[in-house]
Amino acid sequence: MNSRQQTTNSKTGTIIRLESVEKVYHVGNEDVRALAGVTTTIGYGSFWAIMGPSGSGKSTMLNLLGCLDQPTAGKYFFEDQDVNLLDDNGLSELRLRKLGFIFQSFNLIPQLTVKENIELPLFYLNWDPKTTAGRAADLAEMVGLGDRFHHRPMELSGGQQQRVAFARALANNPEVLLADEPTGNLDSTTSAQIMQLLVDLHKSGKTIIMVTHEHHLAAFAEKRLLMRDGRIDHIEA
Repeated sequence: MNSRQQTTNSKTGTIIRLESVEKVYHVGNEDVRALAGVTTTIGYGSFWAIMGPSGSGKSTMLNLLGCLDQPTAGKYFFEDQDVNLLDDNGLSELRLRKLGFIFQSFNLIPQLTVKENIELPLFYLNWDPKTTAGRAADLAEMVGLGDRFHHRPMELSGGQQQRVAFARALANNPEVLLADEPTGNLDSTTSAQIMQLLVDLHKSGKTIIMVTHEHHLAAFAEKRLLMRDGRIDHIEA
């Protein structure tokens, strides 16, 4: 990685702090408690895997960490900022400047090229076109898609589409990279390549939080947070 692609994060201490976080969804006449009092801290530059059976709360946890949803009760602090106090614009700004997302389903815009998909976050950050194009080119090269720069998603394999999504997630040089089953739709060889990209980013100092049900993928993480019934069952280091 060159200096335009990634810089080492030398920050130390806690970047994320959860205090007794609960999340209740109203489904018809029933309340479903997805999170039931989660308390934990995540440090700068750490690599976490969130695991647990279906319905354990791991996806809800990731959505809350990514400011895609808000707690019903409890506190979420990001870099000592109380996320609960942010309005919709504040949450959008935090996501745009501090967070990067990799989804299992890629979530690329089919009408846009690889270049344009990668550039999308920078458009909302009002980067100038020349700098934006350079950043997108660097990231496309980093994920091995320099020769597919002007292709559209339908012209790419699943693994290549996930690489585009990976590059897009890094466009804003986020403090935290959130990955939701990032290899779930990929073959074993491509999965290994995606995991190597995550490992390399972690080595460069990036904070990574990944949801996975695969134990061999979770083994790449420094810490494994096991969830059950909306609670933290235990944490393995």
